[in-house]
Amino acid sequence: MIYSGKALSVDVLPSGIANLVFDLEGSSVNKFNEDTLRELQQAVTALQTADVPGLILSSAKSTFIVGADITEFNSKFVEGEQAVYNWLVEANKIFSDLEDLPFPTVTAINGIALGGGFEVAIATDYRVATENAVVGFPEVKLGILPGFGGTVRTPRLIGADNANQWISSGSHIKAKQAFAEGALDAIVAEELLIAAAEKIVVQCNEGKLDYKQVRAQKTAPLTLTPIELNVAFETAKGMVAAAAGPNYPAPITAVSVMQEAAGMERAAALELEHKGFIKLAATEVAANLVQMFLNDQFLSGLAKKQQAAARPISKAAVLGAGIMGGGIAYQSALKGTPIIMKDIAQEGLDLGMAEARKQLEKQVAKGRMDANKMFGILSSIEATLSYDDIDKADIVVEAVVENPKVKQAVLAELESLVSDDTIIATNTSTISVDELATVLERPENFCGMHFFNPVPVMPLVEVIRGASSSDETIATTVAYAKKMGKTPIVVNNCPGFLVNRILFPYFGAFSKLISDGANYKQIDKAMERFGWPMGPAYLLDVVGLDTAVHAQAVMADGFDRMKLDIDTVIDKLFEQKNLGQKSGSGFYLYEADKRGKPKKLPNTATEELAASMAASQKQFEDQEIVERMMVAMSMETIRCLEDGIVSTAIEADMGLVLGIGFPPFRGGALRYVDSLGLSQFCDIADKYAELGELYHPTEKLRAMAASNETFYK
Repeated sequence: MIYSGKALSVDVLPSGIANLVFDLEGSSVNKFNEDTLRELQQAVTALQTADVPGLILSSAKSTFIVGADITEFNSKFVEGEQAVYNWLVEANKIFSDLEDLPFPTVTAINGIALGGGFEVAIATDYRVATENAVVGFPEVKLGILPGFGGTVRTPRLIGADNANQWISSGSHIKAKQAFAEGALDAIVAEELLIAAAEKIVVQCNEGKLDYKQVRAQKTAPLTLTPIELNVAFETAKGMVAAAAGPNYPAPITAVSVMQEAAGMERAAALELEHKGFIKLAATEVAANLVQMFLNDQFLSGLAKKQQAAARPISKAAVLGAGIMGGGIAYQSALKGTPIIMKDIAQEGLDLGMAEARKQLEKQVAKGRMDANKMFGILSSIEATLSYDDIDKADIVVEAVVENPKVKQAVLAELESLVSDDTIIATNTSTISVDELATVLERPENFCGMHFFNPVPVMPLVEVIRGASSSDETIATTVAYAKKMGKTPIVVNNCPGFLVNRILFPYFGAFSKLISDGANYKQIDKAMERFGWPMGPAYLLDVVGLDTAVHAQAVMADGFDRMKLDIDTVIDKLFEQKNLGQKSGSGFYLYEADKRGKPKKLPNTATEELAASMAASQKQFEDQEIVERMMVAMSMETIRCLEDGIVSTAIEADMGLVLGIGFPPFRGGALRYVDSLGLSQFCDIADKYAELGELYHPTEKLRAMAASNETFYK
């Protein structure tokens, strides 16, 4: 034994070759935390004087290394630039010492090697991997760039063009592509992994492979002419900037760092990488994106706890087909739960099956499945006009029209046909779960399960706990949502639940701005510059103005502060049957593009309508638009937290990010309030106090502001 620690050890194989094995104690995966880095330094120091012909890096776990320990990031970033710099220098010395060992080195990658996990792999001379291996650098998705030599070694290993694409996209790269582009040297069966690595070491020592030449290439400047360098990087910068947008600086910074370092040797190039990393780590974007990752981990852990009392789901059913029911059926079948799709009309079933088939054909076209698998999944969706097999379902999702009387009639009939322990979940977006439960004899088996449209795309499912919903019902519904590949958030019952309750004050602020003379196209542009994927007018067109009118009425009945004392353009468009994308006309006009997707066009008639309904025309600054929109939304998010609709700021913020596309780089409404400072947020809200209660800070918020508290501790 050359070295033994709690994160890794180094032993000698029967061949005499050293084997450094990552096996982080107390963790299901290997990751580069402080302990692992410290032990790697000690192991490499021991190896520098070891009498061995070579070294293999491998993993004792089911996968190689998933990356750095992101839970340590925010604490490191707040220590300041010098502390981050020292950390990077120390870590990179370890990786460089590994690269400089006096014998050939090979990494044996079983499964995932991402971020720091792949950076350590490219610090060795060669890499062999299993067929299921996935490699890459996801750091830009955290608002940073690879900090352990990734921007230095990758372009020298696989070329500038490939490195630009790999690092700026943060993509996971499958083994076949990685091998074709030169990042892997061999792909072998898992049982042959160590033997293949040993063979490479032997070939190096026999002179058949020149590992010193490989090192020279990775530590020297790029071998491109100035013109070639300019073409490679300037072209990439244009494409990366267009794809990332102005709110995500990491991708373009990574490409710029690689460009500036292209003519440098390793030490100077690493110094540039450090500077680029530190620049990004200091941004609010990086802090928010790291927090988003941690939020996601929190939700996964919470769902795991919530599933503890779950019963197994072997068969499901959905009542109501069409686009929504077909999407639910597709998602359930895709993830391995057979499902009955029941409707009262053949047209509905046909539409539902067409939706499922369309989604599966997309998977086939992308190479994610073959035709046989597609037909197998389709055959696990049982489309029917009868209730004949409904008693075989462990959970039934009711997804009929959004009308309480219709839903209650369907639910009462359904309950009489299923077994006593079947869970019934209503896919309602606004109707009170407790109101619907009044017609049921077993309300403990009932809850809400609110899917967002389009179901295959939107990751969030709100699981709504009614007053009578049992823990087992909630646990099983959460487990079914997770099995479907969704992110469930358990919320308590109230009008609009979590996401719609927060969304409609935002829409109310939008309507009031138009009434006060703002141009809705300017509002859209201002909110899109803020970071939203689409402005409120465009979003209303996508949601459907009929849906918006219905939901607004529900919210106004539930909360006096959400009642609007103005005639809105939304109501007028609804009266005119201009419903948005579904009718071809709303705030904007829509026509199908070459791919059949709706293309947004100006709508002069609606612009004139909006102008005619305004008290007067007024020129607004973008800042005022953003403040009025975001204060209304953020204040309702605060009230949801105070009212116990969700238990944590994380759940509230993630509901907005996953449910309606709140800009991830801002971290959610409560994270946004934290970034302003609670006291400053209250001051901004007070500027608009005359607009109504939606803008009035709660007493608890003012107390938090006075104590300099934050929502994220």
